[in-house]
Amino acid sequence: MQIRRAKLDDASGIAKVHVDCWRTTYKDIIPNDFLNNLSYEKRTVLWEGNIARKDNYVVIAENNEGEIIGFADAWKRETNVVKNSGDLTSIYLLEEYQGRGIGKKLLKDLFLHFKQLGYEKIFVDVLEENKTRFLYEYYGAKLVEAVQIKIGGKLLNELIYEWDNVDKVIERF
Repeated sequence: MQIRRAKLDDASGIAKVHVDCWRTTYKDIIPNDFLNNLSYEKRTVLWEGNIARKDNYVVIAENNEGEIIGFADAWKRETNVVKNSGDLTSIYLLEEYQGRGIGKKLLKDLFLHFKQLGYEKIFVDVLEENKTRFLYEYYGAKLVEAVQIKIGGKLLNELIYEWDNVDKVIERF
């Protein structure tokens, strides 16, 4: 298993993980019609754009066969006006690879990147029913706000977490 920076030709592998993870992570949370209509092709186009962005940092986890089994990305959202801060925008790992420390390695890689950029605060948005929020809490993220969003016609609670000290998070790894 290795963690490495994503390349443009990784987009389809990332897209497959993205769609598959949404279907398992958000089953019984987001309407099935919405999840069933997710498209590998559309997500591939999305990830080609995400990887090509100069301000977006995308890393992947590969298994020993070289297959993409997880990914994470980070950048500063346009809505983030906090000085010296960034956003953890996604982290997904195929269900059969969860609980093996791979998510922790992806998270660590992102935080080392944040440190390199000189960021002091990091934000992440997560659906209330997504178990990944407990990983964030374990590494010191504090809940700062809850908002309602609509996905697939369903109103959901989205939690906004903040880490206020990148170095303290890195020390926990």
